[in-house]
Amino acid sequence: MARPSATLSARQVSADNSAPYLKASTRNDPCKKPPADSPRQLRTHRMNTRSWLAFAALGLIWGLPYFLIKVVVQEVAPFVLAWARLTIAALILLPIAWRRGALRGLMAHSGALLAFAVLEFVIPFSAISFGERWISSSTTAILIATVPIAVVLLSRFFALHEPLGVRRLMGLLIGFAGVIALVGFGPITGLRGWAGVGCMLLATLGYALGPLIIQRYLQGMRPIGPMAVSIAMAALLLLPAALATWPAALPSPAVCWSLLALGAVCTALAMLLMFYLINAAGAARASLITYVNPAVAALLGVGILHERLGLGGLMAFVLILLGTWQATRGGVSKVRNA
Repeated sequence: MARPSATLSARQVSADNSAPYLKASTRNDPCKKPPADSPRQLRTHRMNTRSWLAFAALGLIWGLPYFLIKVVVQEVAPFVLAWARLTIAALILLPIAWRRGALRGLMAHSGALLAFAVLEFVIPFSAISFGERWISSSTTAILIATVPIAVVLLSRFFALHEPLGVRRLMGLLIGFAGVIALVGFGPITGLRGWAGVGCMLLATLGYALGPLIIQRYLQGMRPIGPMAVSIAMAALLLLPAALATWPAALPSPAVCWSLLALGAVCTALAMLLMFYLINAAGAARASLITYVNPAVAALLGVGILHERLGLGGLMAFVLILLGTWQATRGGVSKVRNA
């Protein structure tokens, strides 16, 4: 990145770690971001011990969901999984947002919040849950790692300035080569395998469009307020589908604990950690999480679930991360004047 910023660019967000972060003042709230002309905005962020601990914790936490989802979908329907995860997170985040006064004025942005809820949570959480019934958790993590590349491609349709220079174009081509290596030479086989890939591409599209809505229509707000409300909206939208596919028997303790971890740790706590990390270390350093959690997810899948990546999967992993890094380097995107 050209310089640290207290606001994450739309292209610096990645899927199960794809939450966008908004600009606001941070005088009394660690989740707020400073205004553009604030001296704090312009200072150089340094990683202290707490920042490194937050970074390490977030890299691990956002690498866990794919592993935990693989465990849960063995006994719980995808819509129930997505609803439970969002409901748990909403029950944690809404009271925090309310106590910080971050819920005021959100009704005026209900349309954008609803669109963000659908694109960032309803579609990806459901699609990933469906797809992991047919493909491995490590393959899922590698495919979702292409989200920043998708953001770069889609940003121009939201009037966001994302010039495609030679370096960025090379990054996109390298990333696509990684996807081709994964689907052509990796562990994906059969019609169900391709259906799983389709689910991940749908999730990637949602994860890429969600931050662009925030960047285009919801700037200047405390991040925890819109995030908490959007998660609650997504949970309500998924409730009918969850009730229709509710399990006949109580899932095993391992599945119940995995659901709790997905909502409380991998969603609610992860959001709070990301807000803290952006404020303490800067968005440029915080965005490096993009390159950590796919590695964690792949290691968990291969090491604990005994999934096989193969040579094609390993090649794809390297190419996609390299392409993402190459395609997303640069300054923070800005909205063009209409």
